[in-house]
Amino acid sequence: MLKYVRETPKPSENPGIKKHYDVVVIGGGLSGMCAAVSAARNGAKTCLVQDRSVYGGNCSSEVRMHIMGASCHWAKKNASETGLMMELLLENKLVNDTFNYSVWDGVMWGFIQAQEGLDNYMNTTMETVFSDGKNIKAVQCYQMSTEKRFIFDGDIYIDCTGHGTLGYFAGAEYAIGTEAKSIFDEKIGPDENNGETMGDSIMFFAQDVGYPVEFKKPAWAHTFDDSFFEHRYHGEVCTYHTPDSVVVFNPKENPIEDAEDKLIEKYDNCSGYWWIELGGDWKDIIGEAEDLRWELLKVVYGIWDHIKNGGDHGAENYDIVWFGTVAGVRESRRLIGDYILKETDISPETRTVPDDAVAYGGWPMDEHNPGGFYAKGEIPSMVYNFEGLYSIPYGCYCSKNIDNLMMAGRDISCSKAAMSSTRVMATCAIGGQAAGTAAAMASKVGLNPTEFGKKYIQDLRQQLLKDDCYIIGCQNKDPDDIARTAKVTASSEKSGFEAKRVISGVSRNTDNETHEWISDGISESGEKLTFEFDKTTIKQVRLTFDPNLDKEYCISLSTFVREAQDPGVPVELVKDYTVKAYNNGAEVASIDVTDNYQRLNIVDLPDVEADKVEIKFNATNGDENVKVFEVRIY
Repeated sequence: MLKYVRETPKPSENPGIKKHYDVVVIGGGLSGMCAAVSAARNGAKTCLVQDRSVYGGNCSSEVRMHIMGASCHWAKKNASETGLMMELLLENKLVNDTFNYSVWDGVMWGFIQAQEGLDNYMNTTMETVFSDGKNIKAVQCYQMSTEKRFIFDGDIYIDCTGHGTLGYFAGAEYAIGTEAKSIFDEKIGPDENNGETMGDSIMFFAQDVGYPVEFKKPAWAHTFDDSFFEHRYHGEVCTYHTPDSVVVFNPKENPIEDAEDKLIEKYDNCSGYWWIELGGDWKDIIGEAEDLRWELLKVVYGIWDHIKNGGDHGAENYDIVWFGTVAGVRESRRLIGDYILKETDISPETRTVPDDAVAYGGWPMDEHNPGGFYAKGEIPSMVYNFEGLYSIPYGCYCSKNIDNLMMAGRDISCSKAAMSSTRVMATCAIGGQAAGTAAAMASKVGLNPTEFGKKYIQDLRQQLLKDDCYIIGCQNKDPDDIARTAKVTASSEKSGFEAKRVISGVSRNTDNETHEWISDGISESGEKLTFEFDKTTIKQVRLTFDPNLDKEYCISLSTFVREAQDPGVPVELVKDYTVKAYNNGAEVASIDVTDNYQRLNIVDLPDVEADKVEIKFNATNGDENVKVFEVRIY
């Protein structure tokens, strides 16, 4: 017998709960996460709309692709992304050293939940965009888990959907497919325009369980013979020492001299293959997404059947731990911005360092074969390597024709050739931080993103540097930073890494210069940096430490990527230190920091009159020297 009846309004009676925000971010991959958090940290009332139950997009537990960026898996020196991207990775390194994707989901969820000024809506899909073709007026969203509708209106909107869906619905100019070489005077590309893109992939993970395991292919899965696997190696893989490094090697196809002496270990797992890819030559990679996902599932099960039952692949004892069911997407729409990044902006022969750059990249121009796995006998990807890093201008993040729209992620304003480099997740993430910071600052002064960029681009660049982003050729010129003009001394210093380098204005080493103080060991009483300046009121000290930017700290299914990472928190990071402020020789403030594991540290002091700051470093996380890139005093 019913005790009560709970009535809920019908959809027609509930068009949506209306809420206003300064910044509305649609899409909760890494670019959307960094855009939303940076907007909130810079004072904007912000919301983040994510249509999944987890954050992270292609790096979440649903897809499980590792995060790649400008360092090209540590091949390029001093290239790792910092800012919010580094903050997330170091948080994960502390709590998730076993590379568990479920824990990583929790790290990302906690990163969003903990941010003041940020409301997040998960399992929430944007279904309608109200736009007059010049400005977005509002977006209507549906939260599947609660059966609620929301109408969010904002000053500025950021499209982090990957597909450029927000911009597309709003009437933003966009491109999809591949331009002819002649369009942007590029060397890469076809002679004529076409609609081809890079395809989607589904990952899997298999483990050597130590005894034979059978695999029976589902009736719906495809069957493949050896003709499908030319240029797509899928057999036994080992790691070997070479004179310079540790490399992945296929011992059956490429045996090397003294292999057994150089062997580190045979991989005990298989983490799927990026070349399990389809959709680039389909008619509509977005509109046919569900058919494409189903076809990929038929393919991935068929590939595993071939590995297990189609010949000797060294997989007798391997058992499947996980098949992905969500496809990782590489390419779809690109929204047209105030500037279109091109191959000539990336190539070392033609690129420049623009004065409106807000992010950078370094991943190769990596164009996958649009036919993907079904392009039998063809190379699955053409990789165009280049030296160094390139800049991404601010205009790539501002819509050309929708005044209050920005974008971040793989849908930024690029040619197809340039997008094949900018699409990787760490590059997307730092672009998200740049866009979110700009949106917050623009909202605060009542300007749209393009107007803001014309008037305040250098203020934006300085704020990004302050928040630990790296911009090629840009130095700290913050007039409020007292440390810039202070007298700096150290208790000890290594030659070439003197104390004054912490106020050089650059918070990482570059190809030609070092910008780091390194102590000459650590004495029993600790090492010190001292800053002396004219008496003034201070309230904050910001320190940027060294996590070793030649290394990666990303979660991955790949044994090779995991093995290349050192266990635990980076030893180079300072662990314990004390910040003290003095006035006329008298101590007026003292703050102890212990168990640090982050690169950027912000130490708030009570507002005090001071003429000296002393920082005493008591311990690192294992390094024999103290390493500090930058100190700022406010």
